[in-house]
Amino acid sequence: MIGKLKGTIEEIGSDYALIDVHGVCYIAHCSSRTLSKLGSAGEAAVLFIETYVREDQLKLFGFLTALEREWFNLLQSVQGVGTKVALAVLSTLTPSELANAIALQDKTSVSRAPGVGPKVAVRIVTELKNKAPAFAGEGAGTIGLKQELGEGVAPAPVADAVSALTNLGYSREQAANAVAAALKTAGDGADSAKLIRLGLKELSR
Repeated sequence: MIGKLKGTIEEIGSDYALIDVHGVCYIAHCSSRTLSKLGSAGEAAVLFIETYVREDQLKLFGFLTALEREWFNLLQSVQGVGTKVALAVLSTLTPSELANAIALQDKTSVSRAPGVGPKVAVRIVTELKNKAPAFAGEGAGTIGLKQELGEGVAPAPVADAVSALTNLGYSREQAANAVAAALKTAGDGADSAKLIRLGLKELSR
């Protein structure tokens, strides 16, 4: 099985990269986000690979990080999500954004991915909510708070502060990140007014 490719970019297609590894060219199917960051023909590239072997085909899927590859597999544990939909989700959301959306039960963000209807989006945020913390990446520090918000069990001052910031036009993720940062400064006993004030300060940076 192929786990990683290190080589030179031969070609970038609409949904794949052709990687030359010592004269052997491999086709790796990638998300549009990965392709946009991979580079241009002639440049060096490294891709983490998930190898799919079926009776009638052998396919390689490429990712910039091991975390993105893990999300690719995790998404496919949800009914109705195959390789195409998983790549579409990863084209729309980074692993950190996806973990946040699931923690916040934000099916709207997930449904922005092409081919993901409301029912599939609900299944993704519902079935993966307990797994999101382990795959949160850079967002791991605030994932617990976001899960409380998503499940409606966050302390009232926190929920009120997040609600106030979203009413001001910030996304739920931005608001949750700002309030999480405010909590570190103000402490758990802070009221909503203080959290809003400190949250706005965070958002203005």
